[in-house]
Amino acid sequence: MTAKVLFTGKTHTTSGQDGAARSSDGFLDIKLPQPHPAAEDLFGAAWSACYMGAIEVAASRRKIKLPDQVAVDAEIKLNLEGSSFFLTARLDVSVPGVDREVAQELIQAAHGICPYSKAMLHGAIAIETNLA
Repeated sequence: MTAKVLFTGKTHTTSGQDGAARSSDGFLDIKLPQPHPAAEDLFGAAWSACYMGAIEVAASRRKIKLPDQVAVDAEIKLNLEGSSFFLTARLDVSVPGVDREVAQELIQAAHGICPYSKAMLHGAIAIETNLA
């Protein structure tokens, strides 16, 4: 079976005082004079957007109507232990108007749907997910 490509994001990133990242479609155009914390901020924003979409898919599969105000606050930390760099993450999720137990099931199911979560859950990053 061949996977169907749903979307391709292409960016060009430069370093230095005039560093920047630009997407080929012009949607992203950001100055990056320092790689950090910009990298962690961008990763958090991208993961949050994907994860919210995964919550929507999980809800749709269960025929649950979500409110428009679903939100994710992501905190991505760059850590150093000895000479090894690694990331840790916390996702605080708000699903107002949905029963707390149902919301908890949705946010757990979303990790199995979101490609960012699936990549990170394989030991590459420590993830804490909290229902707000």
